[in-house]
Amino acid sequence: MAFNIAVAGKGGVGKTTFTGMLVSYLAEQGKGPILAVDADSNANLNEVLGEEVELTIGHIKEEVNHAEMDGNQLPPGMTKGDFLTLRLNQAVSEGKGYDLLVMGRSQGEGCYCFVNGLLKTQVGRLSENYNYVIMDNEAGMEHISRGTMGRMDILLLVSDCSRRGIQAVARIRDLAEELNLRIPVIKLIVNRAPNGELNEGTAEEIEKQGLDLLGVIPMDQQVFEYDAYGKPLVTLPEDSAARKAVREIIDKLEIK
Repeated sequence: MAFNIAVAGKGGVGKTTFTGMLVSYLAEQGKGPILAVDADSNANLNEVLGEEVELTIGHIKEEVNHAEMDGNQLPPGMTKGDFLTLRLNQAVSEGKGYDLLVMGRSQGEGCYCFVNGLLKTQVGRLSENYNYVIMDNEAGMEHISRGTMGRMDILLLVSDCSRRGIQAVARIRDLAEELNLRIPVIKLIVNRAPNGELNEGTAEEIEKQGLDLLGVIPMDQQVFEYDAYGKPLVTLPEDSAARKAVREIIDKLEIK
């Protein structure tokens, strides 16, 4: 049974950057096989990891929709269920010591319920083949409330230094408790801290919300430069302040 790690928080705080570094570091440590899941419709975990993705779950939804509109133009002898299983398996791409599954977005209007359902089904089906499943959640609480990942062994809440960011992750923690998800470990990571230090207001808000601070990642100019030039963030140099901090944080988790 896979060890499941979910990463959550509000938008724009660096969840995906942290998730990519987590996946990469565990792979380097020989912790695999690892399934990395980008559960955001605006997917970019593959960019952090430096991987090309040809097929997403959103694309598969469109294929099924078009097949049904065209009079069930599925491959000969295949049911809709068989076709979905085939394409979902093909959507898992191989990386460097890990596999990657991307939710992606579908074209046109409509609810994402079907795409979310496919993602949940596929993660559940695949998880038994991996030592670790690491999911980068979209901003907000939808995947937490839907139980997309199923059982969570660790929930990592990523925030910036703002009070709103801290309050947002506290609400995610509260939702997990209200849903009785029984997550054994819930930790806070504060990202992009000037000089790697929390100011007094942020520290007060963390204490007020009763969050368990695991570590602080400093603001790192190299991260912005790599982003600007489209370089995979997992290739940051060893002396990168952000990379060093992330590795220290992961080591604190004592993931076996």
